[in-house]
Amino acid sequence: MLGENVQGYDIPVLNEREVRAGAGILFFFSLTVFLGAWHADQLLPGQMMIVAFFVDFLIRVFNPCFSPSLILGRIVVAHQTPEYTAASPKRFAWWIGLGLASIMLVTIVFMHNMSLLNFAICGVCIVLLFMESSFGICLGCIVYNKLLKQEMTLCAGGVCEIKHKEPIQEVKPLQLIVLIGFIVFLYGAFSLLQQYQHPKEHGKPNHQLLHDLKNQAPALEEPVENHHH
Repeated sequence: MLGENVQGYDIPVLNEREVRAGAGILFFFSLTVFLGAWHADQLLPGQMMIVAFFVDFLIRVFNPCFSPSLILGRIVVAHQTPEYTAASPKRFAWWIGLGLASIMLVTIVFMHNMSLLNFAICGVCIVLLFMESSFGICLGCIVYNKLLKQEMTLCAGGVCEIKHKEPIQEVKPLQLIVLIGFIVFLYGAFSLLQQYQHPKEHGKPNHQLLHDLKNQAPALEEPVENHHH
């Protein structure tokens, strides 16, 4: 069943807080695994993440109640007041995610093929998860609403409703100046620190250095063991 029937709502709904928590969990693990796999030159962690991502979204599009990431999300936000949102737009967005995951599954898991297309898809998935988990912006839901071309109700964050901004939502000129100043400051700090950077003494990528140190570890331990004998 897509979504859940909640008293007071005439359409199947989902808990937006739970969905955002699930997206945050997937975002964290996806980014961590892929960056770690990249630096370690290992394909297996990335393949396992793709398999997990594919299975999770496959379950979502048919019955999100049993999606592992959404179950974890439900546990995390169990003490927060639910925020109900229409289930149909979310399902459309999940179909997009499942399609992207299917391409990654075929090319990387089955064909062991890495290409710019794979990196682009990976980047798109991470951006979509980040947008939803951090800002509550479901880009797939927006596309769904545009394609349907009819009045939508119960959208996440109330984006379907036409409303005026409250004073607390308005960005004041001084705030923009502070934001721009912060960006300029970071750029200046980066340029300054870059001048004082020294090349790595070992002359190798960090992950290669760790690999070499790992191989040297047994040799370093042998004298200690012999000393005990």
